[in-house]
Amino acid sequence: MSKYDSIINLAHFQSDKRPRMSANNRAAQFAPFAALAGYYSALNETVRITDKKIEIDEYTMEILNKKINIIKENIKNFPQISVMYFVPDTKKSGGKYLTYDGQIRLIDDVSRILVFEDGTKINLDDILEIVSVDIEI
Repeated sequence: MSKYDSIINLAHFQSDKRPRMSANNRAAQFAPFAALAGYYSALNETVRITDKKIEIDEYTMEILNKKINIIKENIKNFPQISVMYFVPDTKKSGGKYLTYDGQIRLIDDVSRILVFEDGTKINLDDILEIVSVDIEI
């Protein structure tokens, strides 16, 4: 004889005032919750690595200026170029280097930007390298 023999075969109690809870709702009350909302996204942001912008020397700046002048001379032909440039990170210091390929439409010396046929704009001060496909630079 067990001390529970008198109740083991009794029907499960059902309240007359409240409906029976579904299995999903019953399980949901034991589900984990985010006690620290945003903690993991903040942690991921902290460990995300950014590149430091490379400060180019005078020699490299002179080469880039010569390439830009050659592109200006050939701008009417919309030369195809490839540009490696720095994009600052919006959330933390540093950024990343990207490469963009396209046909150049305009070099704006006042705003110091390259404008491509598709409307993409790149700041001249962020350019690390320029390679041309169409013209010898």
